[in-house]
Amino acid sequence: MKGLPEERAVSLAAYIIENNATVRKAATVFHISKSTVHKDVSERLKKLNPQLYVQVKKVLDVNKQERHIRGGMATRRKYLLCKNAGREKTAAK
Repeated sequence: MKGLPEERAVSLAAYIIENNATVRKAATVFHISKSTVHKDVSERLKKLNPQLYVQVKKVLDVNKQERHIRGGMATRRKYLLCKNAGREKTAAK
């Protein structure tokens, strides 16, 4: 959703709040870069709608605090898949 930055900022904010979404997820859904999402919700939205900005900031702050946990879980899944793939190769021999 490209177009007017002001409208996009409000739409992004609504999406992030409703879906408890990360910047990366919002960028994917709206087909824009993470930098654009961040600029829209941190700079533009703060001037356009301060109340909405506070709500989005709360969601993004929680996501920021949890990102190291999500990263660790992803790494764990990766190595478990590698380990299982190795076992399948060994069993096939």
